Amino acid sequence: MRIVVALGGNALLHRGERPDAAVQQANIDRVATALAALAHEHELVITHGNGPQIGLLAMESASDPALSAPYPLHLLGAQTQGMIGSLLACTLHDALPDRHIATLVTHTLVRSDDPAFTRPTKFVGQIYPREVAGSLARKRGWHIARDTTGWRRVVPSPVPERIVETHTVHELLNSGTLVICAGGGGVPVTADLDTGALTGVEAVIDKDLTAALLAEDLKADFLLILTDVPCVYEDYGTPDQQPVLDATPAELGRKGFPEGSMGPKAEAAARFVERTGGLAAIGALDAAYEIVHGRSGTLIRPDLAAG
Repeated sequence: MRIVVALGGNALLHRGERPDAAVQQANIDRVATALAALAHEHELVITHGNGPQIGLLAMESASDPALSAPYPLHLLGAQTQGMIGSLLACTLHDALPDRHIATLVTHTLVRSDDPAFTRPTKFVGQIYPREVAGSLARKRGWHIARDTTGWRRVVPSPVPERIVETHTVHELLNSGTLVICAGGGGVPVTADLDTGALTGVEAVIDKDLTAALLAEDLKADFLLILTDVPCVYEDYGTPDQQPVLDATPAELGRKGFPEGSMGPKAEAAARFVERTGGLAAIGALDAAYEIVHGRSGTLIRPDLAAG
């Protein structure tokens, strides 16, 4: 079975943790342990979040006195693909010594007229107290919004239209390679209408939506979205919280999950299932093997009655 795995940013750096290299390495050791069993049985493509990492790089770039202007987000996104991809590749190489593993810096095409460019919603970087976030917003021109436990920077998140390197990923898979790609949703680029030339843009693409598009284009059988909760919850964080263990795309869509957290994951899973008739699931990293085998997480399946 061909599985596209979307690792949440919290799988690599937990909320409240210092973004030290040693901390991220320890978390990636957990990732390798969780995915190794799946890799023994299935073809894997691994995508990953980069919110904390790109936020850290953006903050460092904005504060660097050697620069006349901070580095744009698309280049910082490429840096995080290399950094996180290297950590994942080395750790998975140790866990799977007989497998070929490749990390591919990936570009994702977006529309230059996407409405997202006028309405930033995508969280990047660390969580701040409100006063600190407000000060940074004034100093650096950031947009900020409330996250679950504090305030964070938000940036445009245009819809992914196409992954430029899909054919290359397909060729690597056909050769038996485990591929790490589309980190942070891919480097966002637009294409010139006349020449096709690619230009990076100041945005961050939702990695789950990119993973769903990649899974569709690769004709994957399963989209596995891994996060820091055991399943999808309706009314999460309230006294009425209830687990959602099984749903069709239509049922999932009617539940109205928050845009800044579970919403994109639910949308990505539903989109993949609707467009391909495959299966998707959302659940905790440490239960990855159990989720694929139907013993944990939230399963999103086709509505057979609608067919």
